[in-house]
Order: sequence, then C-alpha cells, then structure tokens
Amino acid sequence: MMLFQAIALVLPIVISSLIVLAVMPYWIRKAREIGLEWDDMNKPRRKRVAGSGGVVVVGAFLTGALVYVGINVFLSPTQKNPDFLVEIFAALLSISMLAAIGFVDDLFGWLHGGLSKRSRIILVTLASIPLVAIQAGESGINLPLIGPVQLGVLYPLLLVPLGIVGASTTYNFLAGFNGLEAGLGVLLTLALAVVSFLTHNTWLGVLNLIMLFSLLAFLVYNFYPAKVFPGDALTYSVGGLIAISAILGNFEKIAVAFFTPFIIETILKLRGKLKAYSFGMPQKDGTLKLRYKQIYSLNHLAIYAMQKLGVKPTEKRVVYCVWAFQAIIIALSFAIFSAQLR
Repeated sequence: MMLFQAIALVLPIVISSLIVLAVMPYWIRKAREIGLEWDDMNKPRRKRVAGSGGVVVVGAFLTGALVYVGINVFLSPTQKNPDFLVEIFAALLSISMLAAIGFVDDLFGWLHGGLSKRSRIILVTLASIPLVAIQAGESGINLPLIGPVQLGVLYPLLLVPLGIVGASTTYNFLAGFNGLEAGLGVLLTLALAVVSFLTHNTWLGVLNLIMLFSLLAFLVYNFYPAKVFPGDALTYSVGGLIAISAILGNFEKIAVAFFTPFIIETILKLRGKLKAYSFGMPQKDGTLKLRYKQIYSLNHLAIYAMQKLGVKPTEKRVVYCVWAFQAIIIALSFAIFSAQLR
C-alpha cells in the first residue's frame, strides 16, 4: 500500500515537471517565430520575450493529473473507482476552460486591453459550470454573531461562480515582474497542498503538488532574466485552482486568508481605476523607480519601501519582497486557523 501511495504521488509530479522542462524550449522558439512576444517592461533596454508559456504548464499539469487518475483507477489495491473521480474531472474541466480563456486573452494582446472586462467575467463564469453541475462544496457557512447558516442551492449557484471568477480574474493583478506570478503560485499551491493533506483531501493535495512542481520547472525559464512569460493562460488557471481547492476541500476561510496579497492588490488596482500598470520605471543602472506618484500595486509598495530604506530597488528584489510578504501571510494564516486543521 505504501509503495502504491508513493507511486501515485511521485510519478505524476515527475511527469508534469519533465514535460515543462522538455517542451518549454520548443514553445519559446515557436512563439518567437509567430510573433507571440511581449516587451520585458522592467528592463532599461526592453527586449522581446516569448509569451503564453502558461499553456505548456497547464498542459503538463493536466497530464500529471490524468496520470494520477489512471494510477488510482488501474493500480489501486483497494478500489478501482475512487470516490473523487467526479470532483477531479469537474476541476480539470474548469481549469482547462480557464486556460483557454486566458490564452484567448493573451492572443488579443494585453497592451490592447485583451478581452473586455464583461467578456472575461462572462467566460470565467461559464468555466465554473462543471463545479456548479456537481454541486461542489458544502452549503453550510459560519457567519459572525449568527453561527451556522445553510445556503442550500445558493452556494453552488452563486458562491461557487463568484469564488472562481474572483480568484481567476484577480490573480493576474499581482504580476509584471520576472518569476513573480509563478513563484507566488508555488507558495500558494504548497500551502494548499499542506491544508489538503491535513484535512484528509489527499487527491486535492496531489493536484496542488502537481501544479507546484510544474511551476517550479517553469521558473527555470521564467525567472530573471525571463525567457518566457506565463500569460493569462497560467494566471487564470492557478487562480482557478486556488478557488476550486478551497471549494472542494471546504477550507474557504484559510484559502481566502492565503489570498490576502491579491485582495490588497485588487484594492490598490481599483484605486487606480484598473488602469495603472504594476511595472516600475527602469533606470540605466538596472534599478527601478516608481512609475506613478501614488501606490497602485504591491510592486510599487516594495519599490517605495526599498527607496526609503536606502536599498536599490531591482526587479529581483521586488519579486523577493512580494514573495516574502506572501510567505508571511501564509505563515500567519496557518497560525490563526491551526485549530481548525487538526
């Protein structure tokens, strides 16, 4: 039994990681050939970098997840039809739809606005239908001062789409720096994997680990200086996985706590009427200055803090600062909700 569990955990992770490492150079080359390239905005001499590498990451993730399903269906010594099959296929279908929506958004071009805000919301809402169809999650919630409340059909019909739309469309707000989005995804999927295992949602834990190692492999090409950008194909999918994990694992509260940096980022973006960019203003010496007089992103806040502390703000340091903030939020969240995870 232990051998089976080890195979079920390790093999999908290895396969998904190797797919990213092997296929990404080919994707980079083809993306350049067809002109799917974007400016590297935080460099004094902007260069063109291959875009939408998230397509490969999501493809590798889906392959690893299907390998995990196959191992459980054909090799399980205890049961041939695991009880998570419906949930996992609904999750994978939603993530596939989100990746497709994100890729279309990439092709339309972020500098030209991509998909309209209304179109994004409608399409991402449609991507939540697989979860709605299986009535994912538990309809009971605890409200402050009120206690347990049963929402019934309102939970799958209203809160599930709202959660997926919110997480998917705001995950890419905190972006624009080499490795930033992928690194945040590594931290969040690791945290969600731990929560999943602690709450006995093993299959959810494995899904998050598959995504985690796919992202780690992607960082080989995406970290400074980036050879490829993730694009919305990745950010929509990772944001969707976060929401889906919270819904199917019934640990929404701690997942929302993990998501705090993105909530702050959304508030800052709204302050700029969703028009301000997250980039810095690159200088000849490779440092960054604030692009605006006001703070419209955690990236701007990191640059501002380093300037005040007398530290030269560089792209790498901004990324490390935001990663560190996310790690601190995760640690605090575990401390706050530890009693509920036992």
